[in-house]
Amino acid sequence: MPDGHRGRPGTAARTQFHLGRALPFLVLALTILLDLITPDRERFDRLLVAAPALAAVTWSVAGTLGIGLLAMVARMVLSLTRGEELVPELIASETVLALVTAGAAWASHVRTRYERDLRELTAVAEVVQRVVLRPLPARLGRFDLHLLYVAAAAKARIGGDFYEAVRVPGAVRIMLGDVQGKGLGAVETASVLLGSFRAAVYEAPDLATLADQLDEGLARYGAWDPDSDAAERFATVVLVEFPDGEDTARLLSCGHPAPLLQHGAGVRPVNFADPSLPVNLAGLADSRHRIEQVPFGPGDRLLLYTDGVSETRDRAGTFYPLEPRIRRWAAEPAGKLPELLHKDLADYGADGLDDDVAALLVVYPPGVR
Repeated sequence: MPDGHRGRPGTAARTQFHLGRALPFLVLALTILLDLITPDRERFDRLLVAAPALAAVTWSVAGTLGIGLLAMVARMVLSLTRGEELVPELIASETVLALVTAGAAWASHVRTRYERDLRELTAVAEVVQRVVLRPLPARLGRFDLHLLYVAAAAKARIGGDFYEAVRVPGAVRIMLGDVQGKGLGAVETASVLLGSFRAAVYEAPDLATLADQLDEGLARYGAWDPDSDAAERFATVVLVEFPDGEDTARLLSCGHPAPLLQHGAGVRPVNFADPSLPVNLAGLADSRHRIEQVPFGPGDRLLLYTDGVSETRDRAGTFYPLEPRIRRWAAEPAGKLPELLHKDLADYGADGLDDDVAALLVVYPPGVR
């Protein structure tokens, strides 16, 4: 998984799980203790029914049945030490415990079945992610790549933001884009554009041809499936090419936010004099793609990002100050920037991160040729 993606549950989640496993035994121990140290008229043994009920949350069917059996044995021992008659009170209370245990075991069975199904779906989602959004290499040609990618939907691994970086003969080519809207339709559109990029990136003679191929790919998909939600969506895209043997970067923007170029401690946006229309909107007006070329040498950094970064707002409605932040972090190691940016965005946003976020930092390490 590329750096910058959300990881697996951390220490807090594991602690909650282990606490849930121990909770039935704590209930058993506390109930027995309270029943023994209090007068006989104070009855705490009725609380034993909570043990199998709690066990169903984290334990397997066998574990839940075992904890229920322990509760029944504890109830019997407490009744005998109190000198109660076997009939009718003890049998009635044991019957209640047995019924609660049986119900808890059934609930545990249902839970474990759903957890198994969820694990299978999660495994499928991970495979889909690796196919649609393949992990980026840490080094591609002369350049180091550092990615931050966070989907807006809770627990989702893929959103409407997309990226790709490919080494082609004579250059390194990168795409970063953002599909209008959210949900499965945005994911579908992103997958179509990624497929079009991968099919054309090796043969396209320049970025303008590559941008046209993205438009054509989405148009062909819409003609093949006119009812698809993807046919109605547009996407902003920035394409970047780093030609071999040159300390330059060529960029083409299809309505996308301008990347930030860092040279030393200075940070400035790349100026697009005539950006193209977003993909799938090119037919609305006659336009010709204009490619910008900027110096990009050893020690320089180029940050590509989507509007999920630049349009994050605080409670006052103020947009996230990305350029000042990158200027502040100019001396930080490049590998730390995705983590710094992710944390800062989450703290800055009034409601955390409520949009897909993608940011790709391209670094030309000093001394590399």
